[in-house]
Amino acid sequence: MLYIKETRGDIFKVIGANVRYYRGLHNLNHPTDRISQAKMAKMCNVSTGLIGSLETGKVQGISIPVLWNISQILEVSIDKFFENR
Repeated sequence: MLYIKETRGDIFKVIGANVRYYRGLHNLNHPTDRISQAKMAKMCNVSTGLIGSLETGKVQGISIPVLWNISQILEVSIDKFFENR
């Protein structure tokens, strides 16, 4: 089994970058139904600041249910948030 040595912060940077990426793709694919950080936050019942901090990699913890909600809103599998590109 391959183990990648990453810090906790690195993992959240990857997750945040992927959330930002897929939100951008969603907005391109659904221009009439754009998802802003504020709209996503409201739909997930979290603060806009949390979504902003998540997307910039400044969050050091986020719940699985919130990530699940984000994945459902963006119409992407939750495992895509963990891909290191």
